[in-house]
Parts: sequence; structure tokens; C-alpha cells
Amino acid sequence: MNLLLLHPDDRLDDTRWQISGRRAEHLRRVRALLPGEQVPAGECGGLLGRATLLDDDGDSMQLDFRGTRPAPPPLPLTLVLALPRPKMLKRILIDATSLGIKRIVLLNSHKVEKSFWKTPELKQSLLREKMLLGLEQAGDTHMPELLLRQRFRPFVEDELPALSEQTRRLLAHPGDYSPLPSGLDTPVTLAVGPEGGWTGYEVAMLQQCGFVCHSLGQRILRVETAVPALTAHIMQLP
Repeated sequence: MNLLLLHPDDRLDDTRWQISGRRAEHLRRVRALLPGEQVPAGECGGLLGRATLLDDDGDSMQLDFRGTRPAPPPLPLTLVLALPRPKMLKRILIDATSLGIKRIVLLNSHKVEKSFWKTPELKQSLLREKMLLGLEQAGDTHMPELLLRQRFRPFVEDELPALSEQTRRLLAHPGDYSPLPSGLDTPVTLAVGPEGGWTGYEVAMLQQCGFVCHSLGQRILRVETAVPALTAHIMQLP
């Protein structure tokens, strides 16, 4: 936890906050925080600053926090991702959030097993928890927008054109394609398929929407490796 994230329910008054559970336990046992000491903190959706521990009764902590500066700038990247295996999903969401991606679409694909959509890992509370971990890691306060879309064609035909409007549309896909651009600082929509890539039909649909196929190289990567590698290659990270 590089940043203590404070939520609306934690607020007692304008500057006084109270936390318990995982966050308090981390400050107590890992950081050994004592009254009067400070930690980096931020208000979820708001400003960053430092929180001063006022009191710790062993169950909950009361802190003084006043935001003083904005969060890091967002990455101008929308990630359209074929729903990965549940075991990979946690790591991918944490990484994507920590990189500053502010819109993530989890999309169905022919190669995505139907059982993936029934996993408990897709509960909103668990998805939010994963993204909060990414914010704590990166020292950010702004949650990504997360969209779950179980029907590929309706999403690509009805939603994706507007969602990707005025962005550069890139399709990462194994094959003999031109290399991906690098170091971009303009808006991008990146489509990443399941392991083994999108089907030919899916590629054609995405191309009709304006996406252009590119290759990251000869190696076929696991999705959890490909997402951070692609993001770091394509975008100019702030």
C-alpha cells in the first residue's frame, strides 16, 4: 500500500477521517504508524496529500487529512480486453489500473469459455477491490470505468464506434503485421484478444470499426504479460 485511500464513508468531518479493517491493520503492523506520524493519502476521486494519525484504539484509527495536490494524470488509453481467465483477471486489473488506464472493457470472444462469465470474480465488489489495489499501488485516486460486455457483435457494432471516436484504434494480434507504434501521447483504443488472438471473424468486425492490426513481435505472450507490455510500448507513460 503506497497510498492510503480514504473513502466517503470514512469521513467524520471536513478534515477528520476514521478507518478500520485491512487499511488500519496495514498501517499498524506493516508501517508501524504511531500517533503524530504521517502517511501518503488521498481521497477516492479527489486530491492527494498526507494523513496524520490522531488516535489508534487497536480497532479503528482516526486521522487528519487535507488534500493539497491532484492525482497523477490519466493515461489516454481505452483497453478493450477479451475476458481473461479468472486467475489472470486480478493481476490484469491491478496492473491496468496502476498504469493509469481509466476505461476498461471486458468483452466476450469466441475463445472465451462461457464459464468465465459465471465466476464469482466478476462480482462488482471484487472487481472494485482489485482496482482499488491498483490505485493504492500507483498513488492514484481516480477509479477506472469498467464495462462488462457479454455479446461481441452488438458491442462492436453499437457501442465501440462512439467509445473509440477520435482515438487511434489499434488491434494487437499475432501475425505478419506492421509493428505497433510507440511513445504515443494522444488518445488510443487498444483491443487485446484472448490467448491465441481474436478469431478471423472478430478481426474483420474490428477492422470494419476502424481498428488496424499490429504486431508486438514474434512471441505470443500470455494476456497478463501482454497488457502491461503493450501499454508501456504504445503509450508515453507520464
